[in-house]
Amino acid sequence: MRKIGVVTVGRSDFGIYRPVLRAIDLEPQLQLSLIVSGAHLVPTFGDSVREISRCGFAVQDHVDMLLSADTPEAISKSMGVGILGFSQVYQRNRPDILLVLGDRFEMLAAVVAAVPFKIPIAHIHGGELTLGAIDDAFRHAITKCSHLHFASTREHAQRIIQLGEQPHRVFVSGAPSLDNLNDVSLLSKEVLEDRFEMPLPKPPIVVTFHPVTLQYEQAELQIRELISALARFDNPIVITKPNADTSGQIITRNLEAFARQRADVRIVDNLGTQGYFSLMSQSAVMVGNSSSGIIEAASFSLPVVNIGIRQEGRPRSANVIDVDNNCGQIAAALKVALSDDFKSGLHGLENIYGTGNAAECIVRELKHTHLGESLVLKRFHDFGQRISAAEVAA
Repeated sequence: MRKIGVVTVGRSDFGIYRPVLRAIDLEPQLQLSLIVSGAHLVPTFGDSVREISRCGFAVQDHVDMLLSADTPEAISKSMGVGILGFSQVYQRNRPDILLVLGDRFEMLAAVVAAVPFKIPIAHIHGGELTLGAIDDAFRHAITKCSHLHFASTREHAQRIIQLGEQPHRVFVSGAPSLDNLNDVSLLSKEVLEDRFEMPLPKPPIVVTFHPVTLQYEQAELQIRELISALARFDNPIVITKPNADTSGQIITRNLEAFARQRADVRIVDNLGTQGYFSLMSQSAVMVGNSSSGIIEAASFSLPVVNIGIRQEGRPRSANVIDVDNNCGQIAAALKVALSDDFKSGLHGLENIYGTGNAAECIVRELKHTHLGESLVLKRFHDFGQRISAAEVAA
């Protein structure tokens, strides 16, 4: 039986992982070893470790790594604490393959700690671009440390190969989060109203806005521009809290002040996969800068107003309207997104990130990939015309 170590560091990855975790659990030849870290273990982020237990998954190990502050220094120190903690986990409970996802700094700490142990690393959602976030660098660094790659689109698979990864190691699985659509029962509007303790007389606006980590000094200005735009609309508003990134607390404070001013605004710590998908299915529009607006929202034909550069570089479907971080532009885009003409144009929209069979592809490779020196020893895949010494010097 192969032991598959899976690192989850917060709600940002657990909902995506869930179909894969279930598929690993159901595979007799694989043993799931779940390592929980990051925001999962911080009560102010919704204590989402409880959702893991509610979903029926046993936690094998914890790595408590996040400092209470959200400054650049605190993020860097948290990464150091994480590397130390993950190294201790691998020493006492070494997996046969380590499965990681995405681009978080907590995830990079888990990967860096695994490299000296020669643990084969499988990476989900590599090859993507998010030009406004330091996560962009972390994602590519994780790719270069990994031995198997599960890309969400062919474009992303090609970029992984462009980074020097051998083509036989790269698989187009699609986005695992879309597998949830096959087995998650959506909650009714009435259940959501009870959960939010707020009536929804019309479809709400769902807001998911995270720090733009390469512009963290502008966080307060950016969130105030968004709040000013939201104030122009009378739809109920449901806001999810931002990630544990630099200046995230500034964003949270401003959103909480906005919520105190209006009875029809709610801020939630953690909705879980079922709650979040149910909210998307009932909403009129999503606004913010979350990857969920780029990847999952298309499956609900949900209009999205995507703000700023955080998701720049990711391909998107026709439901996404891109705007600058400017109150006037955000408000104008929301008006368009809420219009009947725009919504009718999304009928039959296909999601470019897949149809919901990623877990099957990922688990198949985790089960059948040969474990040995040939997996861990990677050759750099060169392609294209060689560059001369003169061109390098130039």
